[in-house]
Order: sequence, then structure tokens, then C-alpha cells
Amino acid sequence: MALSQSALLELVEVFKGGDDADLMRRLLTTMLQELVDAEASAFIGALPHERSEARTTQRNGSREKVVTTGVGDVSVKIPKTRTGSFFPALLAPRRRIDVALHAVIMQAYVEGVSTRRVDDLVIAMGGTGVSKSEVSRICAQLDTEVAAWRTRPLDEKPFPYVFLDATYCKARINGRVVSQAVVIATGVSADGHREVLGCQVGDSETEEFWTEFLRDLRGRGLAGVQLVVSDAHAGLVAAVGAVLQGAAWQRCRVHFMRNVLTKVSKGEADMVATWIRTIFTMGTPGAVRAQLDHVAETLAASHPRVAEMLRDAKADLTAFADFPQAHWRKIWSTNPLERLNKEIKRRTDVVGIFPNTDALLRLSACVLIEAHDEWQDTDRRYLSEGSMALLYPTEPTTLITTVTTVEEVPELATA
Repeated sequence: MALSQSALLELVEVFKGGDDADLMRRLLTTMLQELVDAEASAFIGALPHERSEARTTQRNGSREKVVTTGVGDVSVKIPKTRTGSFFPALLAPRRRIDVALHAVIMQAYVEGVSTRRVDDLVIAMGGTGVSKSEVSRICAQLDTEVAAWRTRPLDEKPFPYVFLDATYCKARINGRVVSQAVVIATGVSADGHREVLGCQVGDSETEEFWTEFLRDLRGRGLAGVQLVVSDAHAGLVAAVGAVLQGAAWQRCRVHFMRNVLTKVSKGEADMVATWIRTIFTMGTPGAVRAQLDHVAETLAASHPRVAEMLRDAKADLTAFADFPQAHWRKIWSTNPLERLNKEIKRRTDVVGIFPNTDALLRLSACVLIEAHDEWQDTDRRYLSEGSMALLYPTEPTTLITTVTTVEEVPELATA
């Protein structure tokens, strides 16, 4: 690789200036630019302005990218192409989420369902067009990684707490735009760490969907579940009872509160919410349930429907009280999933309407993989290891494991 005369003369001037930091930045910028241009020429099959039968596309301007290095930020120009998408291998690639978003946008563009916003993003991300083969290549690479993560074994440790929730996005199915649920399952393992257990896209209102989703988790080794925390979707509740037998179910207090407040006027909402919150300030299981009865009785005259809802939900709304008190704030709602839901919505809102459910699942799973990896990279626990031990009483110690004859244990012989 030979530098042009003008580039060499610029470097000579930098050497004369004597600024070591600027010298290193200029040297690095020049080297990176030459490498990027060389890789682009190999990708295109021709040098700039060169006539070649090996050419596969044409240059179409360039875009600048700032690269953070040990000597500061340097800027390089990345050639754009009329067809296909070029990004130099020597620079840090997009994060997994960005690659998935790129694939979704390209797929929408190719299938002719793009919007003005998608068109603008296509241009910003690398050009005015993309081939179907390029989309297939990106999607196949992501799908392999997503499938491996979604089917990984879960049998290495028990997960006493499992959280289930859904967020809704739009996708095209059979030519129609419909709302689809991205359902997420997270768990807290026996050592107090969190993991994203799985995700799926479908109709979250049906028992069949939730049953299939939970059976898949069980088939991958999910075990030791003592409490499931979720909203009160009828299909979900029925599936939990059928698939995760022996596990208690905690109805999310936040979702319950929202349901209650739809039954009262806006002016009385604060008063009713304050009364219900007192249930969760009690310090013992008996006090929690007694306070629920007291609140229901207090509100019975003025808000009979609210009182009825409280009594009907008593067992499910107070299931958390049968577990260690140190865990209560972390297990009485699905709030731990809110951050994941918001991140998924932030990413999917960029696309708007997905070309199909596979594209929606691909991007959502990549967002969740990033969150899962982030949780694994830190030793910070969602629940302390000491408090988790309260869920597993110490087994009685076996003093004598094997006895062949009475003579081998003198104490037994003299008893």
C-alpha cells in the first residue's frame, strides 16, 4: 500500500510542527484511511476511476465516522456504494442491536413496505439501495445467534422466581398490519443473579400461546420455580397453573392498581390508591392479609367494586408475603421488566411497522441478549445470596452414611 504524494507532504509538514500528539493522530488517520480505501476497492472490485471487469458496484460518495483511539478521536471517510452495504472490517462493527435494526430496515426496504422514516434511515446507514442477498446474509447471521441463545439449556441451576410480561408492536401478517406481543421471561436464580430466560412473538391473550412458551422453557431445563410474577391475563394464569405446577402466582400490584383505578373517578383515584398501598407496608404475612381485609371493608360502602376486586384477588395479590421479607419489594410486581420493555419499544419504534414477525423477533431478541450479557458481566446480584438461602432450608445432616456391622460403631454396640 503506497501513500499518495499529497498525503506524504502533509505528514512532512506535521513532522516539522513538532506536536507529538497531533503527529500520532495524523499518522493514524492516514493509515486508517488508506486501509479503509484498500478494503473498499477489494469489495467493489476496482480502484477509484478504474475500469475493471471485476467491478461489482460503484462508489457513491462517502460518510464520515469518528473512531475513538488511544491518541484521541480520528475521523475517516467510509465509501458508500450504489448497491450493497460496505463497512470496513478493521473498524469496530455495529453492536448486535444495531445490526439487527439495520437488517429489519433493509428487509422492509427490499419488500417495499418502507416509509419516509425508513428511507431516511436507509440513506443514513449506508446508501440508496441494498440487494436481497445482502439482507439474507445479515439476517441469516443474526438468526443463527438468536436461535442459539433462545434454545440454550437452563438446567444448570434452579430459578425460584420467574417474571413474565409483554410489550406490543405492529407487524404485517398476511398483508394486514396487526398488533403482536413480544413476551419476555426473566428469572432470578438460586444465587440471586438475574437472567433473561426467553422471548417469543405471538398473541399473548391465548392460553395456547402461553402454554407453548412455558413448555419450551421447561423443555430447556427450567426448574425449581417457586413463584411466578405476572399480569392477570386469563390465558397466562391458566398456562402457569398447567405447566408450572407447584409454583405460586403473584399478581403484579402495579397492573392491579391500574385495573382498580379504571373503576373510580379521577378525583377519588389518589385516595383509593393510598389505601391500597398500605397493604404493602405491613411487616408480616398475617398483617399484610389483615390489612387487605381492612381496606376492602373500609372501601366497601363507597367503592363496592374496588372492595370486591380486592377480596377476589387476595390470595394472588399477597402471594409475595409467603416468601422472605427481604425479597418482597423485588417480587410483588413485574417492574423489573419495565426497563427491558422500554428498551424494546425504543428500538422497535424506529421501524414502526415490521415487515413480518420474524423481523420483530430478531430485533427484540437482540435487545434482550444485550441486556442478558450485561447482567452476566457484573457480579451484582438482584437479590443477595444470603437472603436467597432462606428459600432453601439446610438439609438435616446425615451422621452415619453406611454401616456394615454393629461392631464398626461402638456407640451402637453399647446402646
